[in-house]
Amino acid sequence: MPLVAPSILSADFGRLAEEVAAVTSGGADWIHVDVMDGHFVPNLTLGPVVVEAVNRATDLPLDVHLMIENPERYIEDFVKAGADYVTVHQEVVSDLPAIVEQIRAAGAKAGVAINPDTPVETIEDLVGGADLLLVMSVNPGFAAQGFMPVALPKLERLRELRDRAASPCLLEVDGGIKPDNAATAVGAGADVLVAGSAVFGSDDYPGPIAALRSSG
Repeated sequence: MPLVAPSILSADFGRLAEEVAAVTSGGADWIHVDVMDGHFVPNLTLGPVVVEAVNRATDLPLDVHLMIENPERYIEDFVKAGADYVTVHQEVVSDLPAIVEQIRAAGAKAGVAINPDTPVETIEDLVGGADLLLVMSVNPGFAAQGFMPVALPKLERLRELRDRAASPCLLEVDGGIKPDNAATAVGAGADVLVAGSAVFGSDDYPGPIAALRSSG
């Protein structure tokens, strides 16, 4: 059964605390927080102050996804704000093992993400080292994009390597995840489903959360 991590990128930021509380009571497992800097991706979102506010609104783990350049400068700030998982992008980090250790030293679990056009081979060595590997199934930057099937063979490959290594590393998929394609992602190996508009675009948050969880 997969974990469901609603992405607040699709929430109503004018009612953010209420939105986070609603998906918490609606059965979410994690809260996914997308941080964008306007450089690595074209959009600009939020910083540690908002993460701190989200942390006050829920007891769920905060899954903070840094879609930013030079993430090593900000890791400690996000962990202090309440991040339980901090994920950085392979595309902007030259020494991935070092940044994994930096995240852990700061007190969080460490994740590494890849974009749809980034080969999975670039993170295969981290199956036994990182706590989380995130496969993007959209081009990062904006919510409500369609799922890109290129993510599926990447998840399958990472699951194969993880199983072979008997590693506890979680596999996460982010982008265009909805109840009608979640089973395919889970079947390919996803342990954690990030869903934005599928949850926050609904009038009944518990409904899509339960549907996503039952996909496994």
